[in-house]
Amino acid sequence: MRALFGVAVLFLLGTTAFKQQHVPLATEEDYPALVRKTLEEEGLIKKRSSQPKLVVGIVIDQFRPDYLSRFADQFSEGGFKRLMKEGFYNRNTHYNYVPTYTGPGHASVYTGTTPAVHGIVGNSWYNRVMEESEYCAEDTSVSAVGSNSAYGNISAENLLTTTISDELELATRREAKVVGVAIKDRGAAFPAGHLADGAYWFDKKYGKFITSTYYRTELPAWVEAFNERRLPQQYMDSTWNTFLPLSEYEGSDDTPYEEVFKGKETATFPYDLSVLGGQNGNYNLFTYTPFANSVVTELAKAAVEGENMGADAVTDLLALSYSSTDILGHSFGPRSVEVQDMYLRLDRDIADLLNYLDETVGKGEYLVFLTADHAAAEVAQSLIDQKAPAGYFDQNSLAEEVEAFLQEVYGVAGLMEYATNLQFYLNHDLIYTSKLDLQDVQQTLAEFLRRKAGVAAVYTASQMQTEGYTEGITQKLQKGYYYKRSGDVLMVLDPAWIDFANYGTTHGSGYNYDAHVPLIWYGWGVEEGVSFKRQHITDIAPTLSFMLDISLPNGATGEPILELLEE
Repeated sequence: MRALFGVAVLFLLGTTAFKQQHVPLATEEDYPALVRKTLEEEGLIKKRSSQPKLVVGIVIDQFRPDYLSRFADQFSEGGFKRLMKEGFYNRNTHYNYVPTYTGPGHASVYTGTTPAVHGIVGNSWYNRVMEESEYCAEDTSVSAVGSNSAYGNISAENLLTTTISDELELATRREAKVVGVAIKDRGAAFPAGHLADGAYWFDKKYGKFITSTYYRTELPAWVEAFNERRLPQQYMDSTWNTFLPLSEYEGSDDTPYEEVFKGKETATFPYDLSVLGGQNGNYNLFTYTPFANSVVTELAKAAVEGENMGADAVTDLLALSYSSTDILGHSFGPRSVEVQDMYLRLDRDIADLLNYLDETVGKGEYLVFLTADHAAAEVAQSLIDQKAPAGYFDQNSLAEEVEAFLQEVYGVAGLMEYATNLQFYLNHDLIYTSKLDLQDVQQTLAEFLRRKAGVAAVYTASQMQTEGYTEGITQKLQKGYYYKRSGDVLMVLDPAWIDFANYGTTHGSGYNYDAHVPLIWYGWGVEEGVSFKRQHITDIAPTLSFMLDISLPNGATGEPILELLEE
């Protein structure tokens, strides 16, 4: 690369700019910036703006890196291929905590830190004060805007740190436009942050996009107009068939490892949505289809136009999350024709979005980063049938065993209060009033759980609070632990063991199949290239902070990706 810069500089010595100006002797490290500056002045390349007009963050839910290679021959030139060929691909990017779920994933991408700091320890957790499960984006102090359903009790209130989107708003004195869009509410709310101009998600009851009073008191006219197009219903009046001839897809369309929708005898194409919608919940079924991604793409374009994003010198931010890849992936698994078809269609949606941004914002004037909130495991039953190590774990059944065990050991009923995220919550008040030692109860339960099939390791909250783990899954577990919301005893399962049905798949572990995700940068300030250096998902927000020259999110623990920043 440096040799190339040297050749470029020798060439430029003969150009008009170098003949007419006294240019100081450049060191080798100065070549890239000097070459760019001179080429800009010569008019040989377009002068780059000092800041991007628009940042577009794309998070694809349950996106595995191997999809980019497995489906490459069937991708268009303008979608994923364009991003990989013209952008910078960090191929060795990982989540550095457990659990790898949607809520924590989106929060970590935009805060630049882990659940131990930002507090989103799962899609839900047990609230000891309320004595019930609490959804990660739940906010009962706000209400829906755009419908009267419970889907509107949503905000970023539970997120304990600022996001890169918050910092952009602060840096521009709220002049920046920040908007989040997704099917899932948590996929819109956490990326948009606390100070956003709007966050919009899908109301499965009414089939339209809504927000909450946390963001606005009424829907903007452009969202109202978008809802009036009734795109979800138009798709539900159609049939989902394969994008390409079925013979061009991997494997069989008829396997025992996929969920069968009500009204069908097999999990096979075609899917007559107009018929199946009545038995599977019309707009609920819509979220399983690739058409939901297409609608979100249209909503993103409507947001750019409606909010006049990327139209002035103040950088705006559009946070876009594609949720249906996860919704479908859970039911069909990563080797299904359905998932492959969804990604072929998503590729075209991304191409459409990039073309739109080229026309409206200007090619080279916007910055894109594309990543995932987590990846996904293989279908465990499929691995078992092929004699590969895997297994199934039943947390709910084990919770009943735990309660019986603790009652037998301590003679007190009700010591086990709740189980979720492979964590057990003990009844602290009961332990204290029964004059028991909390650490002793934790350790006793941990020893009991370590003997269970599929359990690789068990740790107590006391260990998470007092020990300093520096490597492996244990360190990831600690980075995902926040004592006010996490459990008393935390389990790690063996690789390829999942707590799920015997069809489809899930995620949540710290193993590579869940933690390794794509990360691609494209557009403003990005030179094409590839890196195999290990990066963490928490490095995205700090990198953006330095690219935009704004403050780091206040809890950020990640490091900037120097390969993107150094010229």
